Amino acid sequence: MEGNDTDFARDLFTLYNVTVLPGSYLARDSHGTNPGARRIRMALVAEPAECVEAAQRIVQFVKSRT
Repeated sequence: MEGNDTDFARDLFTLYNVTVLPGSYLARDSHGTNPGARRIRMALVAEPAECVEAAQRIVQFVKSRT
């Protein structure tokens, strides 16, 4: 993932209505870096069809950023 995980999560929600959590929110700084930075966390708790739709939207979002 390029850029900031927080910006990525915010933009994904704003543009594609998909909610993910920035990885840096779930990790602690260690030796000056955050191991969760530049990652996202997803919870696949919806029905399978809804999870597939969200995954497709994430792919579209990532492609739109390149």
